[in-house]
Amino acid sequence: METTIAVDAMGGDFAPAHPVAGAVLAAREFGTRIALVGRAPEVEAELGRLGARGLPIEVVNATEVVGMDESPVNAFRRKKDSSIRVASLLVREGRAQGVVSAGNTGAVMTTVKMICGVLEGIERPALCAVVPNLTGHSVWLDVGANIDCRPEHLVQFAVMGHLYSREVLGVANPRVGLMSVGEEDTKGTEVTREAFRILRDAPLNFIGNVEGRDIFNGKADVIVCDGFIGNVSLKAVESVAEAIVHFLKEEIGKSFRAKMGYVLARPAFRSFRKKVDYAEYGGVPLLGVRGAAIICHGGSSARAVKNAVRVALDFNRNRVNDRIHDEIARITPREPRAEGAASAPAGE
Repeated sequence: METTIAVDAMGGDFAPAHPVAGAVLAAREFGTRIALVGRAPEVEAELGRLGARGLPIEVVNATEVVGMDESPVNAFRRKKDSSIRVASLLVREGRAQGVVSAGNTGAVMTTVKMICGVLEGIERPALCAVVPNLTGHSVWLDVGANIDCRPEHLVQFAVMGHLYSREVLGVANPRVGLMSVGEEDTKGTEVTREAFRILRDAPLNFIGNVEGRDIFNGKADVIVCDGFIGNVSLKAVESVAEAIVHFLKEEIGKSFRAKMGYVLARPAFRSFRKKVDYAEYGGVPLLGVRGAAIICHGGSSARAVKNAVRVALDFNRNRVNDRIHDEIARITPREPRAEGAASAPAGE
């Protein structure tokens, strides 16, 4: 069956212009079918402006838009015809195999989880970021879906990260590290110490605790933490990368010699910017839900949306959900789900 990716045309700070342009780029470059979901007149106007006739793009009308500052729960309950809800329904009904959105992060997570459902054996879906390190790339999760976690949730994140690293990034035997405040197994909170004990006995390549300094040094292929730590840390990293680029521009502009040096080093600067630019990575997958759900930065460019579609295609091509379903029960301890236990989205 040909893969179709539903793109939330009304999600993000620059909707519908950037999501539509990104969908057009994806359809042209990857040849994949796209279902653009949003207010049809606005979406079709953007397609006409971009000269997208003849591309495998279908417009699916959705009359409501979820604002970037709306309550996720209220948006889900009240906006029955929102673009992210209609896009999620396409996945649930099998008309699309993945959804991409740069919209309100909490609303996207809530809607996808409620409409598409979670995989058997998964209690908490997790946002999974792929970040560059000194030797390649690391998988980092959770980076925003769950503020409070129990030890078994962290273990499930480890399993999902292990599978994503192995199946999508091609790491044969991913090294899994648990984020803590020290390498010793006695360090950390009660939750991380108990998660350490479980992971130590799990059939994973668990290397023990890792620290913040290990995110980019290549020590671990998979870094596991709760969504509070992950979200705060990820945004701090994004801010540092932007600041470094700004500082370099300032210094380069101070003298003629610095400007000449920049001209000679321009290829190296371009490579650096590419490594730290979130647009290159498209978006972060929400692991543990049925279908591929890729959540983009609210300010995503057309290139970022295009690359998010690529991530969704890779996710399906490598049958990540099938492998999570097959292995989660074998690796993680199963405990009854507590009544009323629900994840608290960290949001954006």
